[in-house]
Amino acid sequence: MLSTFKQKTNQKIIVIGAGIGGLTAAALLAKRGYEVIVYDLALVAGGCASTFKRRGFTFDVGATQVAGLESGGIHDRIFQELELEIPEATYCDPACAVFLPNESTPINVWRDRHRWKLERQRQFPNSEPFWDFLEDLFWRSWRFQSRDPILPPRNVWDAWQLIKALRVDTLATIPYTFSTVGDALRGFGLANDQRLRTFLDLQLKLYSQVNAEETALLYAATALAVSQFPLGLFHLKGSMQVLSDRLISSIERDGGRVLMQHQVTAIADQGKSKKVKVKNLRSQEIFEDSADHIVANVTVNNFVQLLGDAAPKGYVRRVADLKPASVAFVVYLGVDRAAIPEDCPPHLQFLEAYEDSTINKPHSLFVSVSKEGDGRAPDGKATIIASEFTDAEVWYGGEDYQELKKRFTERAITQLSGYFLLNEETIIHIEAATPQTFERYTGRDRGIVGGVGMRVSTFGPFGFANRTPLKNIWLVGDSTHPGEGTAGVSYSALTVVRQIEQSSRKLIYPKT
Repeated sequence: MLSTFKQKTNQKIIVIGAGIGGLTAAALLAKRGYEVIVYDLALVAGGCASTFKRRGFTFDVGATQVAGLESGGIHDRIFQELELEIPEATYCDPACAVFLPNESTPINVWRDRHRWKLERQRQFPNSEPFWDFLEDLFWRSWRFQSRDPILPPRNVWDAWQLIKALRVDTLATIPYTFSTVGDALRGFGLANDQRLRTFLDLQLKLYSQVNAEETALLYAATALAVSQFPLGLFHLKGSMQVLSDRLISSIERDGGRVLMQHQVTAIADQGKSKKVKVKNLRSQEIFEDSADHIVANVTVNNFVQLLGDAAPKGYVRRVADLKPASVAFVVYLGVDRAAIPEDCPPHLQFLEAYEDSTINKPHSLFVSVSKEGDGRAPDGKATIIASEFTDAEVWYGGEDYQELKKRFTERAITQLSGYFLLNEETIIHIEAATPQTFERYTGRDRGIVGGVGMRVSTFGPFGFANRTPLKNIWLVGDSTHPGEGTAGVSYSALTVVRQIEQSSRKLIYPKT
């Protein structure tokens, strides 16, 4: 359990960004006695886990599922410290139904471990040694992560937290620190199993932003097992907005403030005083605010932009050398419930090849479907949210934006119509979001979703640290360890809070 000891401090914290990572850090800091203020340019908090409403439908903007709500999970731990009720939710089972090209029967990723084992043995004969290997790595990594290591360490205290989390069983994972899933497939003689590789590419793209060949093996071991018992993926009652709403209530209860439509345009490091320049988007007023610490819940690309000339040159070069991050195109449909097949799972993936001049490569959709009575649609209606990864260059090039958006929308609906009954009678509302949309509403550079990609070079000991090169200026969110998703960014928030407490020497963080 997290510490629940509160000691009033004289320190002020500015949090930039009201995504789940920023709100979690702010809530924990306010609960522990810090003066906290959060600035965010959007109208609604939550970042990529926020929502919007249209014609009686509630659409999750980006994130549609949650991990870490189980007993002892990261959200459970944090909500206990904040003395908040865990949101009502149901397990996703299957976590996902994956349809490969020209196949009408899905690969179901079941929550029950034995059932999932039988499914993969049927779907991918001769691959079980590979899956057993991944499961062994997962349990070793999970036990290590549950002891709250700090990765990557940037000072002696960080390193000591890392050393304390190590055990003998953890050492067995070290030889695989530089390995990818592609390496493991070759090691088990499965490099030419195209069907297995395609399935892994689809699943890992969701969690790591890159394919099996590039995804860090230790990250993949966890990402591919997190949906199984005793863990699981959850479908929230109401919408994803419940997470940010409860975090904001905690912040305000403990004296903190959350100011929406306030855009931070610059960070200044002035010795002990850290300053931000803020623009009130309602009044257009520009002002400065100062604090003892600044926590930036932004991408590393945005972070460098905010620092300007104060950004360390090596840090700037590293960010500039990153491979392009993922961006997404999303279609939001409000439909009659008759459009949804009976026993439709909450999440599906479809892969289909298209002859398209814009994207001449296999085209996939990740689809989330609301449940009857889950608060996202009126009675007898449902929401369908379909997202695809795309290239930023497509949306920031010279092609007509509205025409491109129309073409992507029509193509997505055509693909969805192979599974759902979509026509003029069943479709009630259609809306689409592009990388430009996400950039406009979240401020994330070029509409980046999901962080920097979990390659070996950006994961774990080689990733971007919460402790930046500038003292008392911190980075939180999906650019840092352990990566994307509400559970990942909440863990990074907890790490930042522990580091701030240690650096301020106001509260020793006990683990009870």
